[in-house]
Amino acid sequence: MASVAFLVILFSVQRFGTSKVGLVYGPVLFIWFLSLGLVGLYNILLYDNSVFKAFNPVYIYYFFSSNPNRAWISLGGCLLCITGAEAMFADLGHFSVRSVQIAFTFLVFPCLLLAYMGQAAFLIKNPSMAERAFYASIPAGAFWPILVLATTAALIASQAMISATFSCIKQSMALGCFPRLKVIHTSKRFMGQVYIPIINWFLMILCIIVAATFKGTNEIGNAYGISEVGVMMVTTVLVTIVMLLIWQTNLFLALCFLVFFLTIELTYFVAVLMKVSDGSWLPLVLASCLLFVMYIWNYGSVLKYQSEVRMKISMDLMLELGSNLGTVRVPGIGLVYNELVHGVPAIFGNFVTSLPAIHSTIIFVCIKYVPVPVVTQGERFLFRRVCPRNYHMFRCIARYGYKDVRKENHQAFEQLLIESLEKFLRREAEDFSLESDDQYSSESENETKDPKLLGEISCSPDSLEAPLMGNYRGSRNFFAPPESLPEASTSSGLPTSVVPMDDQSLEYELSSMHKAKESGVVYLLGHGDIRARKDSWFIKKLVINYFYAFLRKNCRAGIATLRVPHTNLLQVGITHMV
Repeated sequence: MASVAFLVILFSVQRFGTSKVGLVYGPVLFIWFLSLGLVGLYNILLYDNSVFKAFNPVYIYYFFSSNPNRAWISLGGCLLCITGAEAMFADLGHFSVRSVQIAFTFLVFPCLLLAYMGQAAFLIKNPSMAERAFYASIPAGAFWPILVLATTAALIASQAMISATFSCIKQSMALGCFPRLKVIHTSKRFMGQVYIPIINWFLMILCIIVAATFKGTNEIGNAYGISEVGVMMVTTVLVTIVMLLIWQTNLFLALCFLVFFLTIELTYFVAVLMKVSDGSWLPLVLASCLLFVMYIWNYGSVLKYQSEVRMKISMDLMLELGSNLGTVRVPGIGLVYNELVHGVPAIFGNFVTSLPAIHSTIIFVCIKYVPVPVVTQGERFLFRRVCPRNYHMFRCIARYGYKDVRKENHQAFEQLLIESLEKFLRREAEDFSLESDDQYSSESENETKDPKLLGEISCSPDSLEAPLMGNYRGSRNFFAPPESLPEASTSSGLPTSVVPMDDQSLEYELSSMHKAKESGVVYLLGHGDIRARKDSWFIKKLVINYFYAFLRKNCRAGIATLRVPHTNLLQVGITHMV
């Protein structure tokens, strides 16, 4: 019961962040390591200083040659001497590199070395005390203080693994290998200091189950050992890949590094495999479950994104769609949320075909998170035109830092967006007025790539109520790949990117935008889903239609932080067959 209570307390304080928790834990661990080093030094001087011979690797050979079976089994126990070191690299996101180097080099390593050598010196004189060597080797006057420190340190030691777990899950989400979860950044100084509530409570439940199920520390130690050597093996392989692909290290040197370290780690791995039935099975089961979840999420996400890119709409198809359906523009602003940075998403076609009319101003909003604490409001939005200017369609990339709160009032968000769009239009007009006539031909060739592309200046008062897109001859499949279609053209004799702008057309566009804002802003949310084709393999249907669908249904939605009244929301779904 005491262990369970301590675990509940430990995981309950994680929400305060690594920095605040470290302020409490740091002094305790500092005193703990100093106590270990001093007790170890005391035992070395009191019992036998010949333990320094352990630095000679020849004694390893003597031990294995005289006791091969015992020596092989003891490798698993020796591995526990370095448990926790694997969390050092994952914790780099929570602390600076220099602080980790100083702490491990000048405090942790020498104190642990003295502690183990002191216990060895004690056992030389007291071999019968092997089962409780640590507490038996403590001087009588320091027993109770160190017992309290040991209990507290055992509780705190899990902090490194908890912080490392948060970091690994966050990086997995960034790589698209784990379902989206709520991530709370607890520090403005260190980007890696994060707190993930659902992972925190999931770990707490697992720890309580393990503490209640396992009968002793041997099983937990065996489970820890196979996790430790597994992390080392994966790290060695990944570092070798980095050496070859990033550092451009000589192939021979990289292979020497791989063979040297992997040989040592495989030796330990084979030794700990002998204890699978004694607790080592637990990390293998957990790792298999996580691998299963990560693979399914990545597989489904890749198929979904590829389908969205393949089905995005070209400008020619938008022109044809407006002409055929007779869609009209009504006053108002429509914010179409999507994940594509380029192109018109296929979900917009569903909005057009499902609605009798479309708003006079359309803004495709894509939210991206950047690796800085806070993005100023002046740098929040990036705009560009999606098509010629009389269509009043824009793309907006909304950038947020990892400490920005995505829970601002929707009216404040809309006001800031409109102000930023107005600045973009004015800056666009100023920049375009400075361009010379001899650049017209070169700009027309790159009109689909330049973020300052402009369209015709014909913005008559009736244009906002005209069909969404102008007349376009020909008939094409609505969901055909855009790269197979020619570029859109306009009725003007000049390319749309070089038609001159004047103050009257700019003021008219700004006036139209403000009138649209007064008519209201509607959030057009697209809900994309994927399903396996009927002719797909049974395994693919099982993975996509059931496992991946379950993960998507229960993960955090990309628009979960929007605080918009339901009267301003309009959602349309689309299902991609993959």
